Amino acid sequence: MNNSVINQNQLRQFFFIILILLLGILLFTELYAFFPALLGAITLYVLLHKWMLYLTEKKKWRTGWTAILLMLFSFIVILLPVGLLINMLSSKVSYAIQHSAELTEALKKVVADIELQFNITLASEANINKLGNSVAQSLPKILGATFSTLTTIFFMYFILYFMLVNSRSMENTLFEYIPLKDENVDRLSNEVHIMVKSNAIGIPLIAFAQGVVGLIGYLIIGVKEPFFWFGVTCIAAMLPVVGAALAYVPLAIIFFANGQTWQGVAMLIFGFAIIGTIDNVLRFTLLKRLGNVHPLTTVFGVIIGLSLFGFIGLIFGPLLISLFMLLLKIYSSEFIVKQRAASKIMEN
Repeated sequence: MNNSVINQNQLRQFFFIILILLLGILLFTELYAFFPALLGAITLYVLLHKWMLYLTEKKKWRTGWTAILLMLFSFIVILLPVGLLINMLSSKVSYAIQHSAELTEALKKVVADIELQFNITLASEANINKLGNSVAQSLPKILGATFSTLTTIFFMYFILYFMLVNSRSMENTLFEYIPLKDENVDRLSNEVHIMVKSNAIGIPLIAFAQGVVGLIGYLIIGVKEPFFWFGVTCIAAMLPVVGAALAYVPLAIIFFANGQTWQGVAMLIFGFAIIGTIDNVLRFTLLKRLGNVHPLTTVFGVIIGLSLFGFIGLIFGPLLISLFMLLLKIYSSEFIVKQRAASKIMEN
């Protein structure tokens, strides 16, 4: 009788879980377009919620107005500079397309010189033209897809408002319904906070630092439109593996093709020795101070995150890898250790 009741309860629980999963998948599929807005809201919430709790619980500020004030602060400090950078780059799209053709011609000339000097074949003219056309066609798409649209920003702040207003009750609810021990929920919460702060603050700061250093070099070497290339460097520096090299290597190629050999050499030396060094130094110091995140986690996380979530994936890609590793540890402490302890008791 007891076994029958247990089996019925387990069966009901199984079908209930299946129903929840199916509804969750349906909701996620239909609302996927708003997922970047949700991730952006979570990012800002992690950065602002301590201030929200301090001002409302310690200083007794009104909840709604405090949330609006913090949202305005985040807009001025975070989104406004990004918007200005995008506006600057968007106004230079035609310049970028023009220079993609210039880069193609420069690359042809450099390749032809190398092939003539060393009697080897590096790349066909058709392939170089195809590369140049791809760059020209992708530039407007990159500028349009890299950053959130106005609609996404609106929904991001719409979600963020309710998260801030209900921050204390929301956190208590998560503690109540997440099926883990309280200490493991704390570990999960701390990991999310560390990773979001490390990537949301660290990656843009590193990119901006590389852009400023690059701008100084561009002004000294004599790069045309140095502030445009400053913007390109800032955006490229946030991309994994190649990073800011997407800015200074094409510049060096253009210099070489125009017969400006010393500028080309100086650009390559400055790029790899100075801009690249700034990147490595800050990644191993600033990111480690904000959160002790392994560089490989950041690199592979950014690659995964960009393909899944777009620009906001710079933050949540590394978080996915860290959460995966953390969940494995939590699973081990929650279940495997208990099972091993129970097995030893039964053996004794």
